[in-house]
Amino acid sequence: MSNVVEIDHPVVKRYLSILRDKNTETAAFRRAMSTIGTVLAYQALTDLPLKEYDVETPIKTTTGYKPETEVFVIPILRAGLSLVDGIISFMPDAKVGHIGVYRDEETHEPVNYYHNFPGGLKGAYTLVVDPMLATGGSGSHALKFLKENGADNIRFVSLIAAPEGIERLQNDHPDVPIITAAIDEKLNENAFIVPGLGDAGDRYFGTL
Repeated sequence: MSNVVEIDHPVVKRYLSILRDKNTETAAFRRAMSTIGTVLAYQALTDLPLKEYDVETPIKTTTGYKPETEVFVIPILRAGLSLVDGIISFMPDAKVGHIGVYRDEETHEPVNYYHNFPGGLKGAYTLVVDPMLATGGSGSHALKFLKENGADNIRFVSLIAAPEGIERLQNDHPDVPIITAAIDEKLNENAFIVPGLGDAGDRYFGTL
């Protein structure tokens, strides 16, 4: 799939196994999400532009590097929050905004109910975060809304993606790369990812 990066790493596979296991308790689920969030951030920021500056070491002056642009992390509420800690532990300077989109259980269409973005979306390096890319409806809706508010350099970061969701984002937003830890088989009749891991938000927040 073009413009899609699926992380293939033994440690990621191990943590994915913990997340998929229905017997994993909340604390272990959270730790695994945080760890994979850090790995996803590493991959999503591989082409972050840098600018040089002088750094004084105890020995001599050398070249240092810092981001040329601001980094924004925009989780899709509420499940997207589950990956934020891991991402900002890797990139502590990142600013965090929020967009509230829920999927209507009958129509499976997205409904926008809240947003709060940092100023200066235009030109910022923006990561839109949602652990489960299922139908792609919520993700596509969020990307469209961010673009309407000035975002022009976006990556979509997910834990698990269904082929149907990837196809939807690629059709609607071919300019947005997708970074994920796993591409699963399909969606079931209820638009849940198979095999997936259930409801990521409920499992992370302990609201099962």
